[in-house]
Amino acid sequence: MPIILYHHEHFNGQGYPHRLKKDKIPIEARICSIADAYSVMLTDRPYRKAISKEEAIKELKRCAGTQFDDKLVNVFLEIIKEEDSSFNTTNN
Repeated sequence: MPIILYHHEHFNGQGYPHRLKKDKIPIEARICSIADAYSVMLTDRPYRKAISKEEAIKELKRCAGTQFDDKLVNVFLEIIKEEDSSFNTTNN
């Protein structure tokens, strides 16, 4: 599937396997790339401990426009913000 094949492409063309750039990367792969990176950062790995949600958000923002589609990062962060506020409302 193109989503899996291209989710390691970087928005600036520095990723792999084909060094695709911007809208040459299927939008589904660009979305998957952001979600995958966020999930990986929040999960312990054999080679490092998970980072905090705040640190992961900073990293997504730092890499917006280079590794990740900056517009999609903004949408992703809005969704996280909405989910957090919804979660906080239902658990109080």
